[in-house]
Amino acid sequence: MADTPTIRPVARGDHAQWLPLWEGYNLFYERVGPAAIPSEVTQATWDRFFDAYEPMHALVAERNGRLIGLTHYLYHRTTSAYAPFCYLQDLFTSRDARGQGVGRALIEGVYAEARRAGSPRVYWQTHETNATAMRLYDAVGDKSGFVVYRKAL
Repeated sequence: MADTPTIRPVARGDHAQWLPLWEGYNLFYERVGPAAIPSEVTQATWDRFFDAYEPMHALVAERNGRLIGLTHYLYHRTTSAYAPFCYLQDLFTSRDARGQGVGRALIEGVYAEARRAGSPRVYWQTHETNATAMRLYDAVGDKSGFVVYRKAL
């Protein structure tokens, strides 16, 4: 097993290494072609990580000076608690880093940040076909039993 990665907040100087991971994440979820994330949205997403007034954050996994994973998370108010909940929105590791504990380390990093922020809950969702990720998620979280509905507007 390879060395444990360093989990840390993303830095402005990480953009050149973050972008291919972000693009890999979008490719995995087939957000390419007509469903692609516009470059303006990618830029806005990146900028939000460094805006103190935004509730969106990013952690990266780094090994030997190379980014091998990312996670994006945000805080939002809820009607069932005083403190905001933490939504882990995106999680991705480079193909060559998979199966080495990087995803787990990133999730644990989000847990640590959420605890520091006083959030009582971290939650996320994945596609029902993402069986590999669900094996990890079953080990580090609990299924809520909720089903997600949505409508494009």
